[in-house]
Amino acid sequence: MISSELSSDKEVASSRLSFLRDELRFHAHQYYVLDNPLISDGEYDLLFHELLKLEEQYPDLVTPDSISQRVGGAPSSEFQTVEHTLPMLSLENAFAEADLLEFEKRLHRFLNLTEPISYMAEPKLDGLAVELVYKDGLLIVGSTRGDGRIGEDITNNLKTIHSIPLRLQSLSDLPIPELLEVRGEVFFPIDAFAQLNNQRTRNGEPLFANPRNAAAGSLRQLDSRVTAQRALDFFAYGVSNPPQLNVTGQEDILNTLKKFGFKTTPNTRLCRTMHEVISHFDELTETRPTLPYDIDGMVVKVNSLALQERLGTKARSPRWAIAAKFPASQATTVLRDVEFGVGRSGTVTPVALLEPVNIGGVTVSRATLHNQDLIDQKDLRLGDTVLIQRAGDVIPEIVKAITEKRTGGESPINLPSQCPECGTQLIRQQKEDGSLAANHLCTNENCPARLIRKLIHFTSKAGLDISGMGKKVMEQLADEGLVKDIPDIYRLQTKDLVQLEGWGQLSAQNAVDAIQSSKQPTLGRLITALGIRHVGEETATLLDRHFQGTLRNLQNAGKDELLELEGIGEEIAASITHYFSSPENIVCLEQLLELGISLAQPQETTTNQPLAGRVFLFTGSLASLTRSEAKARIKERGGQVASSLNKKVTDLICGDKAGSKLQKAQDMGIHILDQEDFKTLVDPSFE
Repeated sequence: MISSELSSDKEVASSRLSFLRDELRFHAHQYYVLDNPLISDGEYDLLFHELLKLEEQYPDLVTPDSISQRVGGAPSSEFQTVEHTLPMLSLENAFAEADLLEFEKRLHRFLNLTEPISYMAEPKLDGLAVELVYKDGLLIVGSTRGDGRIGEDITNNLKTIHSIPLRLQSLSDLPIPELLEVRGEVFFPIDAFAQLNNQRTRNGEPLFANPRNAAAGSLRQLDSRVTAQRALDFFAYGVSNPPQLNVTGQEDILNTLKKFGFKTTPNTRLCRTMHEVISHFDELTETRPTLPYDIDGMVVKVNSLALQERLGTKARSPRWAIAAKFPASQATTVLRDVEFGVGRSGTVTPVALLEPVNIGGVTVSRATLHNQDLIDQKDLRLGDTVLIQRAGDVIPEIVKAITEKRTGGESPINLPSQCPECGTQLIRQQKEDGSLAANHLCTNENCPARLIRKLIHFTSKAGLDISGMGKKVMEQLADEGLVKDIPDIYRLQTKDLVQLEGWGQLSAQNAVDAIQSSKQPTLGRLITALGIRHVGEETATLLDRHFQGTLRNLQNAGKDELLELEGIGEEIAASITHYFSSPENIVCLEQLLELGISLAQPQETTTNQPLAGRVFLFTGSLASLTRSEAKARIKERGGQVASSLNKKVTDLICGDKAGSKLQKAQDMGIHILDQEDFKTLVDPSFE
C-alpha cells in the first residue's frame, strides 16, 4: 500500500515537474529573448522555487533541459577538447568602402555573374564565438572556437546563459533536426560589464580591460557557478549544417533560429546591392555608441546558400563573407625609443616603444614599424608625438607623426647595418623585378634570435602544438642550454626538466609525453612547423598532397617541378629549394628522423579526396562555371591544377574553343575530358 502511494506521488511530481519546466522555459524565453515578460519576477521565482524543491525531493527526475541546470555545478579540473564537424573559419577584413567593392568584384569574377548579389549585413559583436550542438533538440555540447578546428568544451558554462536554449522550441510547422550545430557570439552587455568591474573594485580584484575580455574570462572559469553569476548574453548568427533546416538563404537561417528560441543580432538587414550594404554600414557607425553591447564592425554575407556553396572557402576564411571593420580607435602618445627584433626567418623588425596610452580599453605601449621604408615614408623620429590606432580595433599601429608638436630635439630612426643579436651584416634581398625588398635580413642560420624563434614557432599552435612547451618554456630551455636546435626538443628527458626552476615531476613527465605524442605529424604540419620562409599553411597542405606525404619526394624536388604547381611562384619555389639544400637543414631533418619523427598520412585520405594524385589543366572556356570555380572544385577533392602543359598533367579539360594544348595533350597520351565529363567527375549532382 505504501509503495503504491509513493509511486503515485512520484507520478504526480513528474507531471508537475513537466508542467513547471515548460512554463519556466516559456517565461524565460519571453523575458531573456523577447524582452516581453508576461508574469512578475515574484511569480517566476515562486515557480522556480517549486521546481527546485521537487527536483531535490526526486533527484532522478532532474532532466538536462531543466532550467535548474543554469545555476552551475561543481568545479572542473580542466576543459576537454572538442573537434568541430566543420571548421569555424575566420573572416577576411575590409577597412574601407573600396575593400567592399573589390570583394563584390571578386564574387562576380569567381561566379561569372552579371546580376546583383543580395547580402545579409549583420553587426559584428565583439565577444567570443562559440558552437552549440543540439541532438534531437537537446543541447549536448557547447565549445569555444579555439583554433577553428579544435575548441574547448565549456558546455556547463554555456548552460548558465539564459538566452541559450537548453532545448529547442518545437513548432508544428518546423520539425526539430536530428542534429543542429548553432554558431554565435557570447558577449557582455556594457551595463553589466560596468557593474562587474564596480564589484571587482569593491572586492579589490583586478579589473577587466573591456567587455570582450570579461566574456572570455567568464566562459573559461573551471567553476561554472562563477560563470552563472556573470550577466552574459548570446546572439546566434548561423549554423554549420544549413541543409538540416531546408532553407535557401542566410536570412532564412536567422528567421529559423528565432523560431527555435534563439536571439539574433538586431540591426541586421537584407541588402539587395553592395551600395545598400555600405549605406547600412554608415548607419551602424552612427548608432554604434548607443548600442547596449560592443560591436567592432559588420559582417557581410552572400545571402544565397547556393552561391555560398559555389564560392566555397579558402584556407582560413569563406569566400562568401567579409568583415567590414569600423575605423580604428585612435589616441596620441610619444615615441620614446625603438628596439629591433629578429624573426625566425631572419627579418629584422623595428618596434616602437611608446608612452603607454589607453585605446579602446586596452593599454598600448608597443607598435610595429615594419621596416625602414615605412619609417622613412611616415617621417617618424624618436621623441615624436604620434597618432596611434588599433587597426581593426586589435593591432596597434602608428598612423603618422604630429609634426606640429616637434621641438627640434627629435632624432632620426635608422635600422642597424648589422644584426642586433649576432652582428652579421644585414642584407636587402632583390625581388623578381630586380627591385630591393623592404625588409632587412640576417642571413646567419645560427643567429641566437632566429634559433629561439624557430623553436618557439615549432612547438606553438601554428607549428606542432606541443602542450606545455610554450614561449616562456622554450626561452627557459634555450637559456639553460638544453635546447639549441629543433632536434634537441626530442632529446629532452624528464630528469632534464625536473631540475629547472618551476618544474615538478608531473609537469616534466607531461611535457615529455606531449613531445613524444608529436612525433607523427603530417608532412604539411611538419613543413609549417619548420617555418620555411614564404611557406604558410595553405602552401604546406598543397605540398603535402602533391608529394603524397613523403618528405624525400619534397627534398628531391627541383625548382622547375615546384613551379608547375598552381599557387607556387618563383619566390616560394626558391625559398623551398634553398631550405632543403642548406647543410644545416639537411642535418636537422636527418636527426629528426633518427629521433623517431615519422610522417602520418594527411587526414584527407583518397576515399574523401577522389581526385588525389591527378593533375588537371584547362583549355578553352567553360560554359556552366567559371575557371576559378572549376579549380576550387578540383582542389576540394584533392586534385591539383597545373598552369601549363607538362609531364605531370594527367587530365586535360576542354572547354569551348580549345587551343593547341588539345593536340599536344593527345600526342602525350593525356586523358581528355569534355565539359560534361568534368561536371560528372567533380559532382555528379551538379546542374
